Amino acid sequence: MLNKRPIIQVNNLSKHYVRNEYRPSLRHEATQMVQRWLGRATQVSWQSEPFWALKNISFTIYQGESVGIVGRNGSGKTTLLRTLSNITDPTEGTVSVHGRFRTLIGLSAGFDFQRTGRENIYFNSAIYGFPPSVVDTFIEDIIEFSELRDFLDTPVKRYSSGMVSRLGFSIAIHMMPEIIFLDEILSVGDSAFQEKCQQRVLELKDRQCTIVYVSHSEASVRMLCDRAIWLHQGHLMMDGSVDDVFEAYTEMIHGEATTT
Repeated sequence: MLNKRPIIQVNNLSKHYVRNEYRPSLRHEATQMVQRWLGRATQVSWQSEPFWALKNISFTIYQGESVGIVGRNGSGKTTLLRTLSNITDPTEGTVSVHGRFRTLIGLSAGFDFQRTGRENIYFNSAIYGFPPSVVDTFIEDIIEFSELRDFLDTPVKRYSSGMVSRLGFSIAIHMMPEIIFLDEILSVGDSAFQEKCQQRVLELKDRQCTIVYVSHSEASVRMLCDRAIWLHQGHLMMDGSVDDVFEAYTEMIHGEATTT
């Protein structure tokens, strides 16, 4: 892309986790012990084998792009987002992210539930590197956006999960990110608040903030993104325009449905 700098570079990224293919129960082990004593035991072995959540993924995202990550459950979408945001390390390959980023995956992450909402604004902002003197300049914007003014001096442990999510979203989007990683978080609160969240993300997009958005919602991906990356069973199936990717993705789903 002309006049755009690469802001996220992923080269041959692979990530595996270990899963137990066979783990004997205590009853089974007791039975095997008796059978070995009687000389009738059959050898059943089990071992931990790697499960490749991502395999040989490569792509580049440029400054100001809005990219949707799509695919079925278990395709590797959230694992990819966690790797991009440095929550987990790649098993193989490299990930380079150039710029301040904010990750909106678990919106309650980083909260001290014994502290009040106000205290958590300062606490979370400190994690992002903002001293209290700077937070003072935009804390009113966070409070206004969250719609939690009446509860701001209440311990967060008394908040509902929706209230915690509202506060987490409000803090993150006011931290002036260059890159924002989103994972199905635009369903926070009621429909009016959801619309406000979507509008704020669109404003960030207009300011040339780079957006990487994981979602099952075709409508929201089309609204927020200009490009889509389709993952399937840990592999990158397609990287292109939202229209082209969803056409191919939908065709595969319909094709599988007609063969079952």
